Amino acid sequence: MRFLPKYGISLALFIAVLMTFISCGSRKQMVYLQQDSTQINTLYEQYVPKIQINDILTVVVTAADPKVTAPFNPVSSMMSNNLSQSVDMALRPTYTVDGQGDITLPMLGKVHVAGLTRVQAIEKLRVDLSQYIKDPGVNMNFNNFRISVLGEVARPGSFIMPTERVTVLEALGMAGDLTIRGVRERVMLIREVDGQKTMHRLDLTKQNTLNSPYYYLAQNDVIYVEPNKAQINNSKLGANTNIIISIASLLITVISVLTR
Repeated sequence: MRFLPKYGISLALFIAVLMTFISCGSRKQMVYLQQDSTQINTLYEQYVPKIQINDILTVVVTAADPKVTAPFNPVSSMMSNNLSQSVDMALRPTYTVDGQGDITLPMLGKVHVAGLTRVQAIEKLRVDLSQYIKDPGVNMNFNNFRISVLGEVARPGSFIMPTERVTVLEALGMAGDLTIRGVRERVMLIREVDGQKTMHRLDLTKQNTLNSPYYYLAQNDVIYVEPNKAQINNSKLGANTNIIISIASLLITVISVLTR
């Protein structure tokens, strides 16, 4: 019976090593955008985000003579050269796209912008403003271009993007990249369009993902990275893990004492 403790310990070590190898992912499961015969033809212009209801837009009108733009920039009189950039941005006029897809601007009244890209909306405002201002300029930006990244990433959370041109890889980079436990072949993208939520899967190990219409993100997209099987199995143990380890240690100790 003296061989039992040694056998029990060896068996435990064997099982631990075996579980380690089982839980390890292969290169094929881990490497992004693995080389294949896919021809990359992604064009950002095909997937430019469109303005949607409830979007918040910052709109600033400019002209050669700043005085003529005062009626179109409600807070322009509050600005000065001494203001910091962050304060200046906070004071710029913002407009929420209403349920009909319109924003209401001084002098111009309601302007329909839903369904347009930012560049298209800027051009539309320039045309409308030209009846009041010679060669008007328009600076428009999304004020709520938010992306949320959840699941098996290093730093899950919501991020305000400085520009609407952002890819799923850039968003994951802002979240610190996937953890070793994240499933790269089934990254879920949740997108809301006209009040309807849709879900799409992206395989980050395939180059074809670069051609996906969901490679470029839209405002309020949610990216979810699901855990692999090893992580799910570990989570089943939960708080019982320490108890199981303690019981196993106690059993090995008892067997060792009894077989001396």
